[in-house]
Amino acid sequence: MRRAGAAAIAVGMCVSAWGANPAFTLVSPDLPAGKPIGEQFTANAFGCHGPNESPTLQWSNPPPGTKSFAVTMFDPYRPPVSGWWHWVVYDIPAGTTQLPRKAGDPGSPLMPQGVKQAKPDGEAPEPHYYGPCPDEGDPPHHYTITVYALSVEHLDVPATSTPANIDYEILAKTLAKSTIVRLYSRPKK
Repeated sequence: MRRAGAAAIAVGMCVSAWGANPAFTLVSPDLPAGKPIGEQFTANAFGCHGPNESPTLQWSNPPPGTKSFAVTMFDPYRPPVSGWWHWVVYDIPAGTTQLPRKAGDPGSPLMPQGVKQAKPDGEAPEPHYYGPCPDEGDPPHHYTITVYALSVEHLDVPATSTPANIDYEILAKTLAKSTIVRLYSRPKK
């Protein structure tokens, strides 16, 4: 078993040494691995009272041919049956390498020009970031944040598209993606 692992590491190093492209990577200094999502990134809606700031997201090493990016934040917890979309951002210009904290606020000047945000799921009234707000006492929800490198400059979707529809279009145009998963729960009072 140990030899197989060592061999895999050696092969990985050889591939890198031979000039393979580095991995497309997503990180967030605001959402450190192994720690729950901080209160400043939680919702200020649906019974939650956080500041609802979108976290800083940074990505690097997109594949050749990337013409734009999209970012999603999805909670697969059920109900509802299909989970819940918290943030859908698309038409991010190819030269962009990050979304700064609070870029997901309505009308934020921190969002790159021409970028579109979709209305999240449920009764969310506006197209912007909606932070975590699980039911009190639920086990920790797994919030999946993904950046997609896309083969097109713009997604051809109507402004009234649902997050699931936009996700379908994103997946059809994806060259590469990188994901981080962070947990959040609200204790029962």
